[in-house]
Amino acid sequence: MASDTSAAFLFADIAGFTALTEAHGDEQAVALVEQFAEAVKGELPPIGAEYVKTIGDALMVRIPDAGDAIRLGLRITHDVLGGHEAPAVRVGINHGPAVERAGDYFGATINIAARVSALASGGEALVTGETAALAPDLEGVFYESRGRQVLRNVSKPVEIFAAFPIQTTDGQLVIDPVCQMAVDPERAVGRLLHGGAPYFFCSLTCAAAFAEHPERYVA
Repeated sequence: MASDTSAAFLFADIAGFTALTEAHGDEQAVALVEQFAEAVKGELPPIGAEYVKTIGDALMVRIPDAGDAIRLGLRITHDVLGGHEAPAVRVGINHGPAVERAGDYFGATINIAARVSALASGGEALVTGETAALAPDLEGVFYESRGRQVLRNVSKPVEIFAAFPIQTTDGQLVIDPVCQMAVDPERAVGRLLHGGAPYFFCSLTCAAAFAEHPERYVA
């Protein structure tokens, strides 16, 4: 029997897995996927997340809370396979309703999450705008707008943000170039690079406005 359930759905895979397999062989590649899956599973119990399935080198996870999903995505991309010769991992996250059937999930939310994952580079966690909006002030995290992206087999462009862990700064305040509010970089909701310089934002709305028309806000 099928049922509808809303949550964050996360896809994670090993970037460059085909090249890795060719370079190191099938046995090592399979062992690496198994190590990756076990490492991710170890992160799930504290946040009530569900390991759904493995698809080749990709993993699918359901997380009830969007903020927990974003933090998990950062853990996966930065920590779970650390160390020398560790492969880069990429993550895509989308929040919304899905149909559950026999322990698997189906629907547009799932399709978009998978497409977002495919957009990411190694070491990157990408989230949809709707997902980021559910956790706009996530402590220790800032968002960098990637604009509205056309995804394969998705009728409308989807707004995408990259999530990053906030690095330690000296506490100096900066000015949001859109609304001119003072912003602590450690607590900024978003960051964009323009002309090689970082700009920090108080809200996703300001970050999106800057990403669309940076020339309006930079002298």
